Amino acid sequence: MPVYAFYQVDAFATRAFEGNQACVMPMEAFLPDEQLLKIAAENNVAETAYLVPQAEGVWALRWFTPAVEVPLCGHATLASAHVLFEAGGYAGDVIHFDTVHSGRLSVQRLADGQLEMDFPSAPIRPVPVTEDIVAALGARPLEAWGGMFYAARFDSPETVMGLAPDVRALKGLGAEGDGWDRGNFGCFALGGEGVDATSRFFAPGSGIDEDPATGSWHTMLSRILGTHFGLPEAACRQAYPGRGARIGVRLEGERVKLTGWAVTVIEGQFRL
Repeated sequence: MPVYAFYQVDAFATRAFEGNQACVMPMEAFLPDEQLLKIAAENNVAETAYLVPQAEGVWALRWFTPAVEVPLCGHATLASAHVLFEAGGYAGDVIHFDTVHSGRLSVQRLADGQLEMDFPSAPIRPVPVTEDIVAALGARPLEAWGGMFYAARFDSPETVMGLAPDVRALKGLGAEGDGWDRGNFGCFALGGEGVDATSRFFAPGSGIDEDPATGSWHTMLSRILGTHFGLPEAACRQAYPGRGARIGVRLEGERVKLTGWAVTVIEGQFRL
């Protein structure tokens, strides 16, 4: 019976029950995709990350939701680096991850213990706010952008926190002409409790009604804040009910730095 080390991590969190849950499973080689998807469905958290060593300080990395493989996932990357630093005994200050769709990603351990991820930040463009999207969200955005996801800006953090969208309707919606954004909506407002922006992320298109803390969404949010609101460096809060997360973002050209903490909450074995 094959046995794999298993870690469940709360990412973008300073203690248990905050941030977003990710499972991390180191392997000597990737299992067939069908098996990886079944394991992710069994784990039943937002993402499961699979790690395969490539060279000193370099791992191949893939991410699966319970429904699909995704091309970029921030919180599970943070969780993966946390596991390698804390449980894997990696003594360096920087870990490199080679990914299929997002190239090489790097994670640096900072002096205060936070982890800083270096991610790509895809282009964005203004898109219409259509009536079907207004109806599905249950509130009218002030403006919207397309790119990796559909990003909708609202008038206040209170409006964002009060959203109760029809996720079935959202699943088939998005910005026309974009790639994997359909059914994935980042909703934000400027300001909030001690932060520059407050957001929530609804992702029925990726098999998740609402995600508690989403690094990939914050790469897009960082570009919006930096290019449209004069905030190249910002403190952000993702206001998932009952959990919540704080994520630091810093736009640097075509890249963005995402900063946060992580904690391991479960450690064990996965038996196939």
